[in-house]
Amino acid sequence: MKMSTKGRYALRVMIDLAIHDTGEFIPLKNVSSRQEITIKYLEQIIPMLSRAGYLKSSRGKDGGYKLARLAKEYRVGDILRAVEGDLSPVACMEDDPNRCPRSGWCPTLPLWEGLNKVINDYLDGVTLEELVDRSRSMEGQNYSI
Repeated sequence: MKMSTKGRYALRVMIDLAIHDTGEFIPLKNVSSRQEITIKYLEQIIPMLSRAGYLKSSRGKDGGYKLARLAKEYRVGDILRAVEGDLSPVACMEDDPNRCPRSGWCPTLPLWEGLNKVINDYLDGVTLEELVDRSRSMEGQNYSI
């Protein structure tokens, strides 16, 4: 499984909005500048996060985006699923129950089920707040997200 830039950038956007949360809406150009992601690319990612209910938006002079909930209420797995879709390592893990015609006798199925569980459990076990805390602890170390 390989995350696309949309997944990686979605996490960076969410971390950025959480770090700079003052209760006010944050202009997209500010996020773009800090994260070095073009506004055009962010305009592809933001709607996915908004549709998932993760962001609030406001138009106009003081418009922009902010988190819809507290950072501790977001699981990384959910954010990634909002932009990447299913995180399964193989296509046959995407259906529940498994509809693969080989599932009854596939010798690799337990391997894929285990990997799928590890991936989802790990990503669902990390919150946005943990990533924000990690980012803050790295400040001053010339680290950028």
